Amino acid sequence: MKHVRLIRHGESAANAGAPSQDHATIPLTAKGVEQACQVARSFVRAPALIVASPFSRAHSTAMATVANFAVSAFETWPIHEFTYLEPARCANTTVAQRRAWVEAYWSRADPAFREGEGAESFLDFIDRAQSFLDRLARYPARDIAAFSHGQFINAVAWLIERKPQRIDGQAMADWRGYEISNPVLNGGGYSLSRSSGEGAWQII
Repeated sequence: MKHVRLIRHGESAANAGAPSQDHATIPLTAKGVEQACQVARSFVRAPALIVASPFSRAHSTAMATVANFAVSAFETWPIHEFTYLEPARCANTTVAQRRAWVEAYWSRADPAFREGEGAESFLDFIDRAQSFLDRLARYPARDIAAFSHGQFINAVAWLIERKPQRIDGQAMADWRGYEISNPVLNGGGYSLSRSSGEGAWQII
């Protein structure tokens, strides 16, 4: 049996309402650092593997657990947040200032649409989430902790629960509704399990 714990990063400056220069380098707040320490203390045994997103807030959250378990392997995987707005346009803006752009993107309901340089499409995003599940299934370690982001974690959960047959505009709208209805708290997340062989992933 394989067990995977998916963990959202601690509170970031953007979560607290501050403007951010870019999506990848948003730091943790003091509260976020404490949440990272709380997550580290919640492990009853060392994971065989600790994985982190390359984005600063998730990587920093993971480091608290890495510091507690020197025996655990550590790797950085492409499990970063969904960047669907053009990064250059979003520089030095807050979540509140981007709200209208966010609503316009989701109203478009085009899974192949890329807003600009550095942005990814919904198809790209879901492909990354599926690739993550595939990589987990192949990885020999049976006890894994993965530090990621709310939307990415919910993309993984959505793939497991909804099992979409195709990624079209309807699937995109369904995921958006799923994500809004199932917010992942800072320091929170899901646990996954998968039996050996060809077993399906389950949320536990």
